[in-house]
Amino acid sequence: MKIIRSIKDWKNIRVNNSMRNKTIGFVPTMGALHKGHIELVNKSLKQNDITVVSIFVNPTQFNNKEDLQSYPVTIKSDIEILTEMNVNYLFLPKYKDLYPDDFKYKIIETDFSKMLCGRFRPGHFDGVLTVVMKLFNIIKPDRAYFGEKDYQQLELIRGMVRSFFMDIKIVSVPTVRDKDGLALSSRNLRLSAIQRQLAPRFPEILKSDLPIKHIKSKLAREGFKVEYVEQIGNRRFAAVYLGKVRLIDNVKI
Repeated sequence: MKIIRSIKDWKNIRVNNSMRNKTIGFVPTMGALHKGHIELVNKSLKQNDITVVSIFVNPTQFNNKEDLQSYPVTIKSDIEILTEMNVNYLFLPKYKDLYPDDFKYKIIETDFSKMLCGRFRPGHFDGVLTVVMKLFNIIKPDRAYFGEKDYQQLELIRGMVRSFFMDIKIVSVPTVRDKDGLALSSRNLRLSAIQRQLAPRFPEILKSDLPIKHIKSKLAREGFKVEYVEQIGNRRFAAVYLGKVRLIDNVKI
């Protein structure tokens, strides 16, 4: 695996004749890789000639500075995982390279991004869409891979690609869960042992046949601080806190 740290170096590789007529799959991440990320990478490896993974903890999508500062960084083990998987390239950009304008220009969606997580994290999806657009323009992939755990994010990225006529196929991968049902997330690393034992009750209660108001009450009684539980179409979405750790999930109904 080759590690690329500058946009210029990637562009030089991208125009190399050896990449002509080869498909490129792209998996953008913020690191702290887990089995959910591995599923995305495996799908890209199967469907493309070349797979590129990026690791960049994007500060513009954090509306809470404490959340940014406490976000887990495990770059050494991430590199080991990707090397073992035979990923072709790892892109490790710096903030000043991705944001030479210091986030003066941004991508904004004015409808769905204001609901669910967006209602409680103002500006979050502006940062997500902007950094993904930048990465797409740099990497220029044929396919890009996103997990269904972040379903709102997935739908917003699909919408952005359609709206801006981007020649990229967005490939979704079902939520990867631990044996106890908890959706895998980098933030799970911040849960205490006691919180980790309680956390699986979140998806268990969320997928129950109870009305939403009863789901909220039950989650609260179990020790979760409920941010929202909402149903849109045949999918139920929720975000809760265990201590300072925010967990999100969604299930088909």
